[in-house]
Amino acid sequence: MRFETLSVHPCERGEQDGRRAVVEPISLSTIYERHVSGEYPEGYSYTRASNPNRAELESALAHLEGGTVAAALSSGSAATHVVLQALSPGDHVVCNDGFYGTKKLLGLFKDWGLTYTLVDMSSIANMQAAMRRETRLVWMETPSNPMMRVTDIRRVCEIARQAGATSIVDNTVASPVLQRPLELGADVVMHSTTKYLGGHSDVLGGVLIAKSKTPFFERIQMLQPTVGSVPSPFECWLLMRGIKTLALRVRTQSSNAMHIAEFLAKHPQVEGVLYAGLSSHPGHEIAVQQMHGGFGGLMSFLVKGSDKEALEVTNHLKIITRATSLGAVETTIDHRYSVEPPGTTTPKNLLRLSVGIEHYEDLIEDLDQALNRT
Repeated sequence: MRFETLSVHPCERGEQDGRRAVVEPISLSTIYERHVSGEYPEGYSYTRASNPNRAELESALAHLEGGTVAAALSSGSAATHVVLQALSPGDHVVCNDGFYGTKKLLGLFKDWGLTYTLVDMSSIANMQAAMRRETRLVWMETPSNPMMRVTDIRRVCEIARQAGATSIVDNTVASPVLQRPLELGADVVMHSTTKYLGGHSDVLGGVLIAKSKTPFFERIQMLQPTVGSVPSPFECWLLMRGIKTLALRVRTQSSNAMHIAEFLAKHPQVEGVLYAGLSSHPGHEIAVQQMHGGFGGLMSFLVKGSDKEALEVTNHLKIITRATSLGAVETTIDHRYSVEPPGTTTPKNLLRLSVGIEHYEDLIEDLDQALNRT
């Protein structure tokens, strides 16, 4: 099936309730009755271990990414945490310098005995130089948040495989609509399902999807219920609702973002635009090769000036919402330097823009009037 059809019909329609429900009912029970034989005939015993809604979600997300197995977690951070916990003390991680939350978690695991190297993975030479004999994990985020750097997934996965390391791609920004890392050689794909997969700013979640059930992923599946970082049945139900419109939303957001990026690139109050869809972006050619149907709804731009001027732009916006998230139907803007921890390398004049599904001309007019008032 093609992606649009698969997102609406990712699983066989459930018949367990005898009503052939078109929409899977929410199964809120935390416990299930044991058969007199001592078995659980439906395969469910306790919701932390498994739940019908979570099982349906994991199956759907595995199908959307072209994987065979998935583990749904309570947030994107929980998914990252479980991956790092599945490693052993003394292991080394090569990670691209992207989302600050990933870097924060890596720092916490230093006490665990984990070592890591942050690199700009848009440079293959940088990535190769960071590899060590004890490297067991290569973590990619492409396009990266918020600097929008592009990593050559296929090439990095080849290097990781030759070194005996697991390759993981945070595919949150692109979504499976535009980019399918497993087809490019990645072992595991990670999403903050809070973002594009949910799409409505009303659910928190994360997921890990694997090409095959390796011993490393089996450890992830063991940790998932053991540490209890699982989404509730209602959150799983909301995510299943969200992915039905995923393709429509992402393609509209990508189209809107392209119009806005082209507008901002010519604005006299803008110093630069970070968006892989622009031919001027250093990673544009790689993005064209591994992203299909658009370049996503996320971009960053640099306001002329410093943090004062950047914040002033956000204060004059009338439609676009000042909020720290991305991937939803409404357009949001975020001054990343203000929310990231001390020592961040994010420029003070950078604004991250997550483009929604509003009409792009209204968004351009809103940005124009705000920029012209700085």
